[in-house]
This record gives sequence, C-alpha cells and structure tokens, in this order.
Amino acid sequence: MVCAGAGMGVDSGLPDFRGDEGFWRAYPPYQRLGLSFVELADPVHFGSDPELAWGFYGHRLALYRATVPHSGFDILLDWGARAFTSNVDGQFQKAGFTEVAEVHGSIHHLQCSLPCRSTIWPADPVDIDVDPETMRATGPLPECPNCGALARPNILMFGDYTWVPDRSQRDLDTLATWRRGMHGKRLVVVEIGAGNAIPTVRRQAELSSAATGALIRINPREPEVRHGRGISLPMPAAAALAEIQSRLG
Repeated sequence: MVCAGAGMGVDSGLPDFRGDEGFWRAYPPYQRLGLSFVELADPVHFGSDPELAWGFYGHRLALYRATVPHSGFDILLDWGARAFTSNVDGQFQKAGFTEVAEVHGSIHHLQCSLPCRSTIWPADPVDIDVDPETMRATGPLPECPNCGALARPNILMFGDYTWVPDRSQRDLDTLATWRRGMHGKRLVVVEIGAGNAIPTVRRQAELSSAATGALIRINPREPEVRHGRGISLPMPAAAALAEIQSRLG
C-alpha cells in the first residue's frame, strides 16, 4: 500500500507548496499580491471573487494535465500497490492506477459551489483561460448543470463546509474493505512525501502498518519514524523507489 503526500509529485516537476516561500517560488504573481496558498485555497473566493478562485485552480488543472508521472509510479504499479493520497492532481490515475483513495478529492472532478445537490461530474471539458500576470481567469467559468450556479473543483479546501465528499468517501470505504481483507497477511506500507504540517497521510500510513510495523517512510526533509516502527529513507521519491526495486531484484 502506498500513502502519498505532495512530495510524491516533486520528481514529476510539481511544486509541493511547502510554506509561503515555496508557494511563491512556484507562483511569483501571488507573492506580488501578498496571497498565500492557504488564503487562495479557500472556497469563499468562489462566491466573492470567482475569477481569482478559478485563476488559481484553472492554472493548477492545466499544470496537472500536462505533467507526466515520474518513474516511481511505474514501480509502485508493478508492485500491485493500492494508493491512498492527499494529492488532488490525478497523477496515480494518469500512471495507470485504477483504484485510488483521494482523501481530499480531485481537481479533475467538479461540484456545485452552493452546492445545490451532491452531484459530482468530470472536469474533462473544462479549460480555463488564465492571465499569467494577474493569475485571474479571463474566460467563461464552468457552471453547475443542475442549477446554473458557479461550479468549483471537488476538492476539500481550507475552512470548507460545502465540499461534497461522496466520491472520496466511496473510494476510502473500498480501501478500508481491502485493508480488512489483508488481515493476517504482511501488508507493507510505503509512505512518500508526507510531512507533519497536515498529518493526514502519515496517520493513515501508521494506522495501516500498526499490526506489522512494516512501514517505509520516504521523505528527504522529515523521514523520522516514531518508536522505531519502520524504516526511514531521507531521499526523493523516484530515487528511493528505484533503489528499493534494485534490491528486490
């Protein structure tokens, strides 16, 4: 089982938004505006300033569509790993994974910003024009097919009380059922690029490996494993996975 945070995508060229400085390096216009990642990743903007909101998420949607998953994804796929991730980028699915538990949702799916109902639909037809200087959306914005209100990504944002969790919860329940079916087997958990700031992925990895202690924590900045319950690898994702693969051979 692989439990992945933002660090999983760094070797694919994706920013991990680590702190305001890291976020501003990836998006200099927001530094000029004095806006942090936490301030932008707030659903309130879809009501108060939709061009700002969709400028941010529209740019990310285009970035994730253009990104090619790094070689580490292929290694995990070859191992037959099941994925749990806080990432919303869809990189696991792009790499060929068919069952992915996305605890914070996905930018590749939309919902109503109200929401008028719990409908979730693919973002495939959506293509947002973004002014690179202001990072604001300049063209038509997606609408809810049910009520015509503004649509938003089906992502759990900060202070988000309108997120529709149904799709994510279904996949989380499927993963939980699979984990229960592994009872008595030696489940190995590989945690990648998950820090302490928002410990959702770390908690899942530690819970899933609690019975066996078979946890491999891959993190170049925060690799420590509590109580010696696992192995820490202070390395980037792709290099660490390639090294493990070479030793398995």
